[in-house]
Amino acid sequence: MVNYRHLGRSGLKITEIIYGNWLTHGSQVENETATACVRAALDAGITTFDTADVYANTKAETVLGEALKGERRASLEILTKVYWPTGPGGANDSGLSRKHIMESIEGSLRRLQTDYVDVYQAHRYDLSTPLEETMQAFADVVRAGKALYIGVSEWTADQIRAGHALAGQLGFQLVSNQPQYSALWRVIEGEVVPTSAALGISQVVWSPVAQGVLTGKYLPGQPAPEGSRGTDTKGGARMIGRFLEQEETLRRVQELRPIADELGLTMAQLAVAWVLQNPNVSAAIIGASRPEQVAENVKASGVVIPAELLARIDATLGDSVVSDPGETARTAPGPR
Repeated sequence: MVNYRHLGRSGLKITEIIYGNWLTHGSQVENETATACVRAALDAGITTFDTADVYANTKAETVLGEALKGERRASLEILTKVYWPTGPGGANDSGLSRKHIMESIEGSLRRLQTDYVDVYQAHRYDLSTPLEETMQAFADVVRAGKALYIGVSEWTADQIRAGHALAGQLGFQLVSNQPQYSALWRVIEGEVVPTSAALGISQVVWSPVAQGVLTGKYLPGQPAPEGSRGTDTKGGARMIGRFLEQEETLRRVQELRPIADELGLTMAQLAVAWVLQNPNVSAAIIGASRPEQVAENVKASGVVIPAELLARIDATLGDSVVSDPGETARTAPGPR
């Protein structure tokens, strides 16, 4: 079964493996399969689920709400997000304005078939809305009982620091940041992690297997396997392209196999276990297109990787690792 960890400096506990439905529910897989994946997650002891209103343009939230219907709500932790455009893409259909936040939380609750979400997250930082307006709106969402905690996603260290200060003044907790993090993508380690640790904020990381690259199924000099994310025309191929274009990175990933074998893990399990060794990481988000993938990946929970093997992973991946903290700002959206 899956272990639990506290989310930030709060009393809320979440499973250290979270089931997420980005790029799958409402898009890559049929609803029946999506429901089977959710059931597999529940059977494996996962009680924490992550989604967002923008995933499949709101369809992912709807699919998750249907899949969880009938479960005891108090036994679940549901996380969703707001920022990116939804609906017809009108002038106020995106961002972190008060108007968009207030309308978006109502839509998310309706689609998820719940009265509240456990964590409501700012999916990106909004350069076009005063931070004071955004945080006041989040404070009102919390006071209305529609969200219990507030988190952010892909914010820089300075943005996290400013948001945390305003949250404290407004009487609510900023508990988490949701960044991309993997053995290949470590841009949060230099600034975001130490800032978050000092403030009592933890990381809920996405793409711990680097879009699937760290599973080892993408081989240097060979086309992406049929049916993999590397061939997905609905967004997956674009996201994974940065890694697939670098044959040296793919070669180095293959050299991790002996380490995984030594630990008795698959490559995917090793990747998920690796991010969980960081004490500022509360959970790793996994996705799945088949129920058996969920059952396999949860085996990373509770794994301890010895220091000497962590050092071997570092040495093996070498300069294929992206660690520049400036990547967070460079990949962020500009003013709306």
